[in-house]
Amino acid sequence: MVENVIIMGAAGRDFHNFNIYFRDNKRYNVVAFTATQIPDIEGRRYPPELAGELYPDGIPIYSDEKLFDLIKDNKVDLVSFSYSDVPHLEVMHKASIVTAAGADFIIIGAPYTMLKSKKKVISVCAVRTGCGKSQTSRRVVQILQDLGKKVVVVRHPMPYGDLTKQVVQRFSTFDDLEKYNCTVEEREEYEPMLRMGAVVYAGVDYEKILRQAEEEADVIIWDGGNNDTPFFAPDIHIVVFDPHRPGHETSYHPGETNLIMADLAIINKVDSADPKNIEKVRSTIEANNPKAVIIQAESEITAEDPGQIKGKRVLVVEDGPTLTHGEMDYGAGVIAAKRFGADQLVDPRPYLVGTLKQVFQRYPPIGALLPAMGYTPRQVSDLEATINRTECDLVLVATPIDLTKMISINKPVLAIRYEYKDHGRPTLKEIIIEKLQN
Repeated sequence: MVENVIIMGAAGRDFHNFNIYFRDNKRYNVVAFTATQIPDIEGRRYPPELAGELYPDGIPIYSDEKLFDLIKDNKVDLVSFSYSDVPHLEVMHKASIVTAAGADFIIIGAPYTMLKSKKKVISVCAVRTGCGKSQTSRRVVQILQDLGKKVVVVRHPMPYGDLTKQVVQRFSTFDDLEKYNCTVEEREEYEPMLRMGAVVYAGVDYEKILRQAEEEADVIIWDGGNNDTPFFAPDIHIVVFDPHRPGHETSYHPGETNLIMADLAIINKVDSADPKNIEKVRSTIEANNPKAVIIQAESEITAEDPGQIKGKRVLVVEDGPTLTHGEMDYGAGVIAAKRFGADQLVDPRPYLVGTLKQVFQRYPPIGALLPAMGYTPRQVSDLEATINRTECDLVLVATPIDLTKMISINKPVLAIRYEYKDHGRPTLKEIIIEKLQN
């Protein structure tokens, strides 16, 4: 008997799980995806060009809020939970809704969804959004380039546009960012890699992406998103931990899975974290994954002219996902403002425009700083208007991109950068060389 299925997701892991497990599987009939976390995802369809022969009309995508009624109305037998950076308690709340509606609730095993590559794969993942995996990925790329390796980076999916045009995306120049109409969130991940001379792939169908990437790579870097597990089976699985949030490594899904699977555990941000919290994280790693090699790292924060900050009223613009579903109430920009002597962090909430008001309503702990939200053209426009309305002396932009290339800002702007830095021995390079030789 065919089972009716709903896949819960956020336009990433859910599509991958469908492609790997449910597409072309006549045992199942996927009646819908439900979407959360990402604005304006619901209301679209997973197109027939990607869904396969069993779904000539594609598959509708609904809001996660409709889950109970969708199960009832479609006589759903099975719900597959397929998104990331969710508290364990929230996962079970979702499971309770599903089982109360009469369906089974599953989480597909992480190794089952990992595609096998004929090339070496190094994955960089984390236990929470905002731990510092992107800067770690960049350092891994640099290490491999210095070793003479041809490196291709494959980024966790961010398919926020026309899915039929995003099956396989290859980025090698900044013109490619325009070609694919990349959002702020996508540019934050791709631009720094392109500046390093790396080729970046992303998209929707990761089997096709992997096979194409293999043709031009000596080593493939899986650059993870949120705290999700890799889509490719890694030869070295690097997991980044944040001592500013001790305890989160065992209380969020699937970050704890990454903790247990890690070959190399990096405790990041030790230069700004409480030493007691660093030791708490270390003890948790040792208790749950004694085989993991543990090293420490700093998130080195720099500004081109830090003297501009002293005594100023500053508006801090931070990485969006870190502040929203990452639940951080500060990032590199706030640390830089305090370290370099800002007089005041200006609260943007009185000046919010349009969709940014909704962001702060959904994530009230954000506080007196501004997430660089730009999933849609409207959000980008609202971000520009909010910054320009805010009464401040200086805007500190603590995202990896040059935001002024996307929006016009009517006041002085200073970029805050943050990069991986080894803290003691062994170094990340030493560990990578050792493990690649094994």
